[in-house]
Amino acid sequence: MTEITSPPALSDDRTRRNVFVLVLAQAFLGAQMPMIFTIGGLAGQSLAANACFATLPISMIVLGSMLSATPLSAIMQRFGRRAGFFIGAAGGASGAAIGAYGLMQASFPLFLLGSFLTGIYMSAQGFYRFAAADTASDDFRPKAISYVMAGGLASAIIGPQLVKVTAQSMVVPFMGTYLAVIGINLLGALLFFFIDIPRPPVPAHDAPRGRSRAELLRTPRVAVAIICALVSYALMNLVMTSTPLAVVGCGFETSDAANVVTAHVLAMFVPSFFTGHLIARYGVEKIVALGLVILAGAGGVALMGVDLEHFFVALILLGVGWNFGFIGATSMLAGAHAPEERGRVQGMNDLIVFGGVTFASLASGGLMNCSGGSVQQGWTAVNIAMVPFLALAGGALIWLTMRPKEDA
Repeated sequence: MTEITSPPALSDDRTRRNVFVLVLAQAFLGAQMPMIFTIGGLAGQSLAANACFATLPISMIVLGSMLSATPLSAIMQRFGRRAGFFIGAAGGASGAAIGAYGLMQASFPLFLLGSFLTGIYMSAQGFYRFAAADTASDDFRPKAISYVMAGGLASAIIGPQLVKVTAQSMVVPFMGTYLAVIGINLLGALLFFFIDIPRPPVPAHDAPRGRSRAELLRTPRVAVAIICALVSYALMNLVMTSTPLAVVGCGFETSDAANVVTAHVLAMFVPSFFTGHLIARYGVEKIVALGLVILAGAGGVALMGVDLEHFFVALILLGVGWNFGFIGATSMLAGAHAPEERGRVQGMNDLIVFGGVTFASLASGGLMNCSGGSVQQGWTAVNIAMVPFLALAGGALIWLTMRPKEDA
């Protein structure tokens, strides 16, 4: 099947305005994710009766995101992007409030509930990149997606710095961070009043309905895009979730862990300034392949040692690899479906991707804390676990490139 492209009449003037709003949202609202991912495992470790479940709060966030993806996609398809983004901010605020209360009560179940609701925001944030493509022309679409992802550059700085200020600001450790997240969601939601993406038209009775989910999954280009997005995001999450535990467990400070996360998130989003241009020039398949190679390099560096420098270099490579792999896969998917299939394919994509990320974040804690007698052995297990999944994504990408273009 040939690649499906957007109609040529789309105006990039409107897209540029929407991209500006979405970049601000990614920068400000998005700061809550590095904040929570920095302290979530540490807070879980302080509350959980069993250290193997230290990263369960992170898993609950991703689970909430996974389960929210399809309903949010359907809401946006019917009521527009703005409605879905408001719901996401409400989920982030309520999740942080319950998480703060769980910390105050030293209740792990309450803390997990708050983490689950935070996943609603994480899911909504994942649709920022698709929203950037809604009104874009074919040529501008990968750049629009890339620019919005680049908004994470500011969140990479804002989030971890807020952790340093708020983590120990109250008697209950980390509670100040969650209170700050409430404010971020309440203020950041105001940005969505300025977004200008038309609601999708209600299809006429005889309008094309598009392919079913099963038919979409049998489309080679859609299937490979989902696999590569899944592997890129899941492996990034697998390693990042354990990083604060590994850094602190190797004798460094919480502030060191925050600095490593800052470097990692910067590396996730700085390349976004040129990823779209690279995709337009060299093709999406080559950029996704480069991302997978860099992810493999991150694992190799992590296995070389546990000095602070190893953590920094490994996590920087992890961020760059995620950027190329995930943005490339998103661009591939955005060009492989018709407009009437948008809600169906995007919701299905995020359900599958975040399902894998949920498993990865849960496995991360088990591998880190329960697969050996030391922090170093656990960290080694986390990074070795990357190998089979990189092989899966690489094999799928090679299979796609070897197929005749008309069958892709």
